Amino acid sequence: MPSNNPSSTDLVVKSNALIEAAHSLTVAESKLILAAIAQVRRDEVVTDDVRYTVTANALADMGGFKANHEYRALKQASKKLWEQAIRITEYPNGKGSRPRVLLTRWVQSILYREDEGAVEVRFSKDIIPYLSQLTAEFSQYRLQNVSGMTSSYGVRLYELLIQWRGRGEREVEIDWLRYILNLEDKYPSIRDLKRRVIEPAVNDVNDHSDLSVTWGQRKTGRRVTHIQFKFGSKKDQKPPRLLEAKDEESLFGYPKHLLDHTARPGESYEQVANRLREKHARNKEIKK
Repeated sequence: MPSNNPSSTDLVVKSNALIEAAHSLTVAESKLILAAIAQVRRDEVVTDDVRYTVTANALADMGGFKANHEYRALKQASKKLWEQAIRITEYPNGKGSRPRVLLTRWVQSILYREDEGAVEVRFSKDIIPYLSQLTAEFSQYRLQNVSGMTSSYGVRLYELLIQWRGRGEREVEIDWLRYILNLEDKYPSIRDLKRRVIEPAVNDVNDHSDLSVTWGQRKTGRRVTHIQFKFGSKKDQKPPRLLEAKDEESLFGYPKHLLDHTARPGESYEQVANRLREKHARNKEIKK
């Protein structure tokens, strides 16, 4: 039972437990799953029988690239998405109680519609309650506020901030942030974590969303243990930059579909391109 409800295709609604879940989607996978979530009906019971259609044109609108290239990215992202696990932590008796951790997948099936340049996504049964019939402990935002982002870390940071939109500030423990981003064994240096995760995420939010954010840090003893964010709505919204025709085929000197295909979880397009350049440079040195 495919669904493509035009009246709800701009609003993303998630339970807070899902926003704070541990996973490591790439930016392409993030945009794919958000495009599907934005179609979930809020006015009726949703089951895992419903399939949500995401087209190459939809991703082209989110990324500003040609649809024929986006279909390759769509297929690659959907294949990786099907393999992605997610850990959702719940506290049934409040934050002070022992948590329950659910290990599941985002989707249970993906149907390719080659002739239409589209895929149909069917959420896993465990995920549905975190997307539908929510009455408390949930957050919502417009899809357009993350559609232009170039890093999955930017999307995650934006979602963490809108949970506290009313306060305009949020402090997160670094160890917890590493956990929800699946970075326990990556960027052990706080300097690297700032350079590769925090700074690109903050830049994404400032450049592409409706929020303006600044950040700082807090120490416990000599060790940096918390990251502090202060944010608010932008007073003057500027229209998003449209890519020039010459930019449509490539990004940072590489075809965009290649960057999507080779991206590691959390990498921005610029970071993927830099890694490819370093790899090519090493290969040239070996051949000499």
